Amino acid sequence: MEHHQIPIYLGAIALGALLGLAAPSVGPGLEHAINPVLGALLFVTFLQVPAGDLLRSLRDGRFLSAALVVNFVVVPLVVAAMFTFLPADQAVRIGVLLVLLCPCVDYVIVFSGLAGADSRRLLAATPLLLVAQMLLLPGLLYLFMGPGLGDIVQAGPFLQAFLFLIVIPLASAWALQAWAARAAAGRKVSDAATTTMVPLMAATLITVVASQVPQLGGSLGDVAAVIPFYAGFLVVMAFAGRLVARLFRLSTPAARAIVFTGATRNSLVVLPLALALPDEFAVAAVVVVTQTLIEVIGMVAYVRLVPRLVPEPVTVPAGRARRA
Repeated sequence: MEHHQIPIYLGAIALGALLGLAAPSVGPGLEHAINPVLGALLFVTFLQVPAGDLLRSLRDGRFLSAALVVNFVVVPLVVAAMFTFLPADQAVRIGVLLVLLCPCVDYVIVFSGLAGADSRRLLAATPLLLVAQMLLLPGLLYLFMGPGLGDIVQAGPFLQAFLFLIVIPLASAWALQAWAARAAAGRKVSDAATTTMVPLMAATLITVVASQVPQLGGSLGDVAAVIPFYAGFLVVMAFAGRLVARLFRLSTPAARAIVFTGATRNSLVVLPLALALPDEFAVAAVVVVTQTLIEVIGMVAYVRLVPRLVPEPVTVPAGRARRA
């Protein structure tokens, strides 16, 4: 499964879409399953980040600074440039903002690794990126939407998401790591849990897509209107990520990781926030899920194109260099 992740994830999305179309009545029930399956996925993700690696990532100044700059300086500027051209519907705009302002912390590790990026370094930084986006997102939303935001977005879902998607999975992962370090039984449990990464990712995609496809009904026009923005974002961030990596003078694998973290967005984690919006903003959740569909296709292209965009440096044989 590790070697066939891309077709597995594409198949999961297709299966979720078929399930949602064939049995739309399952949608509401599946919405309640999103947080548990996503929490399990993030637990397994964090389990692969030893506590020591997380502490070391805090000292990895250049890489961490580049990741923060590309995600929380460059991305908001890119979103601001496209914001005026978005559909005027407030629900659509909130959906786009929720998903584009938050960096991915799950399958970005998979796709970046397939492109020869330093995915281990990026994995160690994911808890910090997740905490940073939850702290900064309310302020960024306020900057874009203005004082009326308080009437739409409540603090409760943000706090709930922080607890169930960050605190509990991260604390549980570290507790299992501590047990694994002391006992053979703990190591067996940890190894078994790690092998569930791909199935959990597929289950998350099936659950999310199947729960939201029935909501498409009268929203096809709104959804179609945001697709060019999502595709354009992927194109712009490929070059913006490369530029940031050059500014911080990162190695080729680290530079590729910065390109991926700048381009991939956290649609799965912010979906519960979109689902918590008032009923009149229901289309925001569909707008968020649409980004996942576009992005997964974009990541297939990224795996092939990013190594060309950020190539390995050319090494000149010593003998040839002396003759030159």
